[in-house]
Amino acid sequence: MRDLDIPQLSNNIQNWIKTYLKSANAEKVVVGISGGIDSAVTGGLCAEAIGEQNVFGLILPCESIPADIEDAKMVVKSLGINQELIDLTPGFKKFMKVLSFNDSKNKIAKANLKARLRMVTLYYYGQVLGDCLVAGTGNRAEMAIGYFTKYGDGGVDFEPLGSLYKSEVRALAETLKIPEKIITKPPSPGLWPGQTDEGEIGLSYDIIDEILYRIDYNLDFDDFDLEKVNKVKELMRKATHKLHPPPSYRVLQE
Repeated sequence: MRDLDIPQLSNNIQNWIKTYLKSANAEKVVVGISGGIDSAVTGGLCAEAIGEQNVFGLILPCESIPADIEDAKMVVKSLGINQELIDLTPGFKKFMKVLSFNDSKNKIAKANLKARLRMVTLYYYGQVLGDCLVAGTGNRAEMAIGYFTKYGDGGVDFEPLGSLYKSEVRALAETLKIPEKIITKPPSPGLWPGQTDEGEIGLSYDIIDEILYRIDYNLDFDDFDLEKVNKVKELMRKATHKLHPPPSYRVLQE
């Protein structure tokens, strides 16, 4: 894996955040805080970059387990950023009731709706604040294999962690003094009880990181389980549509 100077990496990302906000004439950032490591590190980098007072951490439970809410509160408190807790559960349940084609057994469709409600809330809150951008929390693995909801947690203005392997996010968390409980917590989107990233994907982040690293740097897979390599490559292929703007038909004039 890459041998990076993590404190320098942290400074570089902070400078990038400041530059990007300036280019967008924005002064503040809103970020969804889930109680997981990725959102904690994103919030920490933004706070270091533009000041705690300019970062707004939204805790957006939607049929969430209480432990995740408490972890999110812990993160916000440790970062010293602004906090707003908005329970989306009542709105989600009402939304489900008005859908004539509601299929309560379709777990993925329901989970994606929750993620999209969070996106809508983040953008509404940011627009009310004014001069504000929405920070994404996705890492390299999630972005590459499409482990995010299109127009949900993928609907953001910028992605500070988008090119970082999970191991690098963990190292940044140590540098930013994120609570140890959050660093060691199994990653989860928190969309249904018992859900974990690695359980749903079927591969550990360490394995995904190693495969992506070899792909990114054109290294061979001679000593690697090719079944796992092919699984990651197939996930990447299927995720292509999530990573680009919607295509448009182009009229060609003869």
